Amino acid sequence: MKKNLFITILAAASLLATARAAEPAQRNALRAPAYPLITIDPYTSCWSAGDYLYDSHTTHWTGQPFPLVGALRVDGKVYRFMGIDAPTGAFDANFGGERHFSVPAVQRSADVQAMQTVYEFVCGPVALTLTFTAPLFLDDLDLISRPVNYISYKTRSLDGAAHDAQIYFEASPACAVNNAEQESVSKSYRKEGLTFVSTGSKEQKILHRKGDQIKIDWGYFYLSAADNGTTQSVGGAMTLRKAFAANGKLDGKAASADNANIAVARSLGRSVEAEGMVMAGFDDIYSIQYFKTDLRPYWNRKGDSSIERQFALAARDYTALKRKCGEFDRELMESATRRGGRKYAELCALAYRQAIAAHKLVEAPNGDLMLLSKENASNGSIGTVDITYPSAPLLLYYNPELCKALLNHIFYYSESGKWKKPFPAHDVGTYPQANGQTYKHDMPVEESGNMLVLTAAVAASEGNAEYARKHWTELTRWADYLVENGLDPDNQLCTDDFAGHFAHNANLSIKAIMGIASYGYCARLLGMEETAAKYAAKAREMASEWVKMADDGDHYRLTFDKSGTWSQKYNLVWDKLLGFDIFPKEVTQKEIAYYLGKQNRYGLPLDSRRQWTKADWIVWSATLADDRETFEAFIEPLWNFMNETVLRVPMSDWYKTDVPAHVIFKARAVVGGYWIKMLEGKYTNNK
Repeated sequence: MKKNLFITILAAASLLATARAAEPAQRNALRAPAYPLITIDPYTSCWSAGDYLYDSHTTHWTGQPFPLVGALRVDGKVYRFMGIDAPTGAFDANFGGERHFSVPAVQRSADVQAMQTVYEFVCGPVALTLTFTAPLFLDDLDLISRPVNYISYKTRSLDGAAHDAQIYFEASPACAVNNAEQESVSKSYRKEGLTFVSTGSKEQKILHRKGDQIKIDWGYFYLSAADNGTTQSVGGAMTLRKAFAANGKLDGKAASADNANIAVARSLGRSVEAEGMVMAGFDDIYSIQYFKTDLRPYWNRKGDSSIERQFALAARDYTALKRKCGEFDRELMESATRRGGRKYAELCALAYRQAIAAHKLVEAPNGDLMLLSKENASNGSIGTVDITYPSAPLLLYYNPELCKALLNHIFYYSESGKWKKPFPAHDVGTYPQANGQTYKHDMPVEESGNMLVLTAAVAASEGNAEYARKHWTELTRWADYLVENGLDPDNQLCTDDFAGHFAHNANLSIKAIMGIASYGYCARLLGMEETAAKYAAKAREMASEWVKMADDGDHYRLTFDKSGTWSQKYNLVWDKLLGFDIFPKEVTQKEIAYYLGKQNRYGLPLDSRRQWTKADWIVWSATLADDRETFEAFIEPLWNFMNETVLRVPMSDWYKTDVPAHVIFKARAVVGGYWIKMLEGKYTNNK
């Protein structure tokens, strides 16, 4: 009897857990500045920059065209749910005045979760749920590098009757070229049990173009679906849409065509409910040029895979991954809410895919894993250290190996002798060419502090400093540079380089002190007690000097030489997270109290010079607070900005705090810095 009772309880618990896993994440109430649709890497990045998916063309993060069109045909009538019924660019010169997708669906909601964006539509007598999914699980390197996203659909009759339905997805050559003047070629074929349509440039100048506000113009963009029940075609947009509107299917044209759109259509049959998916992806062939060696994407690092194989794997894994994505989305929303409140969680959900897709994962010739960032909308640099620094908390939280991958190329650059200065480089080139620093200005204190702090953060995440041991010579050189030059920095840039050069930067001095403390921390973990004591003592000595130099009564100064100034001291967060206790507790308490009186409608300014701010640093400064209520007091204005900004771009990190407008930056990796609050909880639990 007891055995049967135990089995009954176990079964009930299992059912409860299964039901719990099936629960969707709580809906995100944030009206996103732009909605992530397809997020693979800095080049394959598609967004909807409006409230309704069918009100405008979908775009690349740069704002250039990345046109996708979608429609549902119900009982012979077509409802457009994505894109607009207009030409998708110069490619459609003969579009004409005829329209076949002129009737929009009615969008009921848009919900951004970490790995999924979910839209709800009404298409006449049928409800449509459309979900864009990027299964970016950071503990699975093959999966996060797989260049395939899902677009899934589910229909439900609203009147209880069965309806005959077909669904249509179309893409323009603009998804695979930099501008409309570039010639393209499109084709369709079947392989691995799947239907493929693809488009790409004719010239295929692989890794030739570099820069910031550009798109890729080599490789091929794909749409794919299960062979069974799918028709496909390449051709002019008007021709494709006319065929679907008339017959609910495409003509299956397989011949290559110049400057042609690509489309797939799926039959849903006559039913009360139906569901399925199509896939979108990109084969960039080679991803990065690394010191003159062309590197394949990580998924094909050995040259033994193919894009068709990657789509086949994605199709095989779809059901399991879709469920896991839902579980991840729910867990993130719940855990982030516990740490920082509901609005903090909603910001994290929007930031997740953006932060990851601003990187490219490759393997270096020496076997090092490299996760190389692109400085989107700032200067196009690749592997920038002061992009790595704010974006690292996301990776430290989920997989410290990927934080090492943010650092490996900088260590190699110095250790190989290619970079000869006594401090780290700013970058290793201009994306996607990583052949050496191209930024014209060094940031000696900034980058030295960044590399030392993040190496210590990796050690804290892993519980050992073996990664630091591997790079001890360079770390020592950088720590000693900070001992000599870090307390009162001379005229130089910090990571907030848009503010220009200035000397005696108090927050930059904190970074130097944190870097020295980080070196001592790693030395202690490596059993180098004498070295650890020496550098810890030096950091405390410098912190004591800092307090005297920066004190300005009820706060601390922006620069040591200017009374009446102030700034966010976000670099102090590592003193708290890593348990250094280098600075007196009253420093952060005084700063937090002062910040609360300086907030505007949309957040805390970066410093006393202007009303602009940085979203990532707000979260770092807020994490200095000792209680969640105070933390949330800083987060709510940031949430308000994202919810109300009138300039609709992928989440910006540089914006004005007095009016709802961003300043230049968008779609950057640094929003991974929002996880600093989550990282605080992880480190606290590990102690």
